Amino acid sequence: MDDKAHAYSNQPGASPAMEMAEEAQWKLYEAYNELHGLAQEFSTPFDAPAVLVVGHQTDGKSALVEALMGFQFNHVGGGTKTRRPITLHMKFNPDCQTPLCYLLSDSDPSLLHEKSLQEIQVYIEAENLRLERESCQFSSKEIIIRIEYKYCPNLTIIDTPGLVAPAPARKNRTLQNQARAVESLVRAKMQHKEFIILCLEDCSDWSNATTRRIVMQIDPELSRTVLVSTKLDTKIPQFARASDVEVFLSPPSSTLDGFMLGDSPFFTSVPSGRVGSGHESVYRSNDEFKQAISLREMEDIVALEEKLGRTLSKQEKNRIGVSSLKLFLEELLQKRYMDSVPLIIPLLEKEYRSTTKKLNDINQELSTLDEAKLKEKGRAFNDLFLTKLSLLLKGTVIAPPDKFGETLQDERVHGGAFTSADGLQFPHKLIPNAGMRLYGGAQYHRAMAEFRFVVGGIKCPPITREEIVNACGVEDIHDGTNYSRTACVIAVAKARDTFEPFLHQLGGRLLHILKRLLPISVFLLQKDGEYLSGHEVFLKRVASAFNNFAESTERSCREKCMEDLVSTTRYVSWSLHNKNRAGLRQFLDSFAGSEPSTMGVHSSSLSPEFSSGFVGNNDKQDVKSRTDVKLNNLASGNDSAGSVATTETRLADLLDSTLWNRRLAPSSERIVYALVQQIFHGIREYFLASTELKFNCFLLMPVVDKLPALLREDLDSAFEDVDNVFDITTMRHALAQRKRETEIELKRLQRLKEKFRKIHEQLVSNEAIFRP
Repeated sequence: MDDKAHAYSNQPGASPAMEMAEEAQWKLYEAYNELHGLAQEFSTPFDAPAVLVVGHQTDGKSALVEALMGFQFNHVGGGTKTRRPITLHMKFNPDCQTPLCYLLSDSDPSLLHEKSLQEIQVYIEAENLRLERESCQFSSKEIIIRIEYKYCPNLTIIDTPGLVAPAPARKNRTLQNQARAVESLVRAKMQHKEFIILCLEDCSDWSNATTRRIVMQIDPELSRTVLVSTKLDTKIPQFARASDVEVFLSPPSSTLDGFMLGDSPFFTSVPSGRVGSGHESVYRSNDEFKQAISLREMEDIVALEEKLGRTLSKQEKNRIGVSSLKLFLEELLQKRYMDSVPLIIPLLEKEYRSTTKKLNDINQELSTLDEAKLKEKGRAFNDLFLTKLSLLLKGTVIAPPDKFGETLQDERVHGGAFTSADGLQFPHKLIPNAGMRLYGGAQYHRAMAEFRFVVGGIKCPPITREEIVNACGVEDIHDGTNYSRTACVIAVAKARDTFEPFLHQLGGRLLHILKRLLPISVFLLQKDGEYLSGHEVFLKRVASAFNNFAESTERSCREKCMEDLVSTTRYVSWSLHNKNRAGLRQFLDSFAGSEPSTMGVHSSSLSPEFSSGFVGNNDKQDVKSRTDVKLNNLASGNDSAGSVATTETRLADLLDSTLWNRRLAPSSERIVYALVQQIFHGIREYFLASTELKFNCFLLMPVVDKLPALLREDLDSAFEDVDNVFDITTMRHALAQRKRETEIELKRLQRLKEKFRKIHEQLVSNEAIFRP
């Protein structure tokens, strides 16, 4: 393509209307360049249209960028040569015989430093070496260069680091980490909807989608992607048949699905060799390099026509060569510029209003930097913080669950799990709302529900014969066995060992949930514009006071619960501990109804209801009825003498096997086991109810009724020396710096607003002139 076509406005035959249109396009291009710089510098929410070059390290990415510019300036070769994205604002200037380059300062992006090509090369090399030595070897911050040259198109190109496809072995872990870092950086850049993605593929078979695979994760339909096959000169000799070339130049829709820009891939070749005066240099000037690129295009067309045995169509030729790609990108970007002008103006207006408000807020903050007003702001912030805490406990949906919520699995990882002595955990899927990401009061309620599920389902640990014999001991007045005492000794020891770990686990879990309220409250304050940004010392003081309160309150509550557990496992009150007396009576009745020869009681003697710790109403009435009948018979004297004798004999046998005999009979073992079960069950029910009640009363409620007073006391003591809470000098300096930066941003936005408004008016005027 003839680059002189860009300078048609300077030719004698150019009409005034054409000159006006050309002038509007020049101003438009300059305005978008400034807009892109503003977006990078101040992280504003708009992006100027640009071409984002994406490819793997061996795809010839940097070489193609240099060919598009018309001169060489960067490293080209194997390995990682680009560790920061390089943004090139290129501007066609027929009067620049050599590239005129400006480098935007990293420390002050508003400053432009004129640099030679050699100086820019040195800067890029230094940045690559610096990043290579750091732990994070890549940076998303762009190196911004503005270039004017007679061979430059009017394009903004962003050259990204080359993607890497490392081998999977463990020895390549460093390269694998590097590949992930590069891909993450490139994917983040591709997210910008205004960017045109230039996807480079170095392959002769379109079924291999190396770079396209990553690009399509962001742009599935390739609707803003231009596909380029590089190194065409090395691929042509590989084709043996003309049909293979046909498929390569015009791949079927089944291979390249989507709606890519340009409807079909472009094919480019860049001649090898560097520009310079040394003996290793191939080209003595950029003009020679540019001529070599044009010659390479013609040779590629000739080689393709020889392979095909026919002449390429105009449409096919328009997709071959760097010049064709450059013209297509320039026209595409120009159209994007024109289409985006009406959309950019409202965005600039909105950003201008937002920045004006920011400046007013800074001025307001500067005017309130005195002790009395700072104290007032501190107390107001304290009240707002408490309001957010209360809101989180009562329930809200303002904070996003995907950012602040925790599933039960996450909660167990960060706050600890309820684990029994055998190390097993209750299956999380059985807990209601286990998979939901909760926070605040909802998360507190779920944790307490899990505690009830886990502790309420605990059975008494197994009892061995050795434990029973050791618990019998010797009384201080006789050597008989007291199996009720034995059962109490075993039950309270088992209960203490079983339930005490759960008490500590519950305290740790609920403390984790309470501490999570702090960052969520901060988010809500920031969202509502009520956060005291810049007063870090004061904010750390509030956070420290809240965390200390939560820790001390949890510790105090846990100690109260521990007192209950100690008292319940120190002394057995049968009215409290024997919750299933009817079941126990039914169990003992089975002994009275047994034959003397079968005094030993087997495991089947226990009814299912007793084993599960529950007896139905009908069973209770049956037991009561049988007992009442026996008592009535005894009271009325209806029992025969034989029955009395039988009863006395059985009682003597029972006493002989339990009180006077140290040899542990099955009946004695079963009696002790039954009593232990009853006592353990009673302790469990009391522990569960009292612990839940105490944590609600002495951990949850103090956040509502005690924390406000404590925070106010802490602030009042801190305000005795305001300088320890608010660093007024440092704060005033920081605000003054923010004010200067905001004023600069505001001026640039105002200038850009006026530029785009005038450009829009001129474009509308030109459209009216050229309209038929």
